Amino acid sequence: MSERLPPVSPPERFDLRGGAVLRRYRIEDAEEIFALVDAERERLGRFLPWPEHMQTLEDERAWLAKVLGSEEIFEGYGIWDRGAFAGGAGLHSVDAANDSADLGYWLGSAFEGRGLVTRACRALIGFGFGPLRLHRITIHAVAANGRSRAVAERLGFTLEGILRESSKTADGHEDDVVFSLLAHELPPA
Repeated sequence: MSERLPPVSPPERFDLRGGAVLRRYRIEDAEEIFALVDAERERLGRFLPWPEHMQTLEDERAWLAKVLGSEEIFEGYGIWDRGAFAGGAGLHSVDAANDSADLGYWLGSAFEGRGLVTRACRALIGFGFGPLRLHRITIHAVAANGRSRAVAERLGFTLEGILRESSKTADGHEDDVVFSLLAHELPPA
């Protein structure tokens, strides 16, 4: 990250209400994260490129160590629902020169339909447009991932277009749908 970003420390956790929290990953979370990724590998691999690279607990630990030691300090968040690990969310590819970032998220199937991802994304959007002073946040979703696209729409993001075959998944190269939200478009809380 560049010097242009305000010197803001990421919050340790966001209260998502209803017994759910979005909190910074810790290295000791590796087993719980890996268990969910391993159980959901086939489903996640349909839409995301990274599950194939998380084949062992050591892979997960190495990824966590990398994230926790990275300057991309806003990407290392997990979603916990009533104490159980449910998925992840974060601001990625923070571009200080253009005051922008990408918002990414994933969730285990047993946790779908509870609004967890939407609430986690709202917390990160508020942080991005608030203390980080971002101007633009984007979401990229594989075109066939209707649930992910619905999150972007529910959050008020605008569909910008399609990046042809730009995401490599377990099924091959897939089209990405790109959504964006600008700071001045954020509805009042």
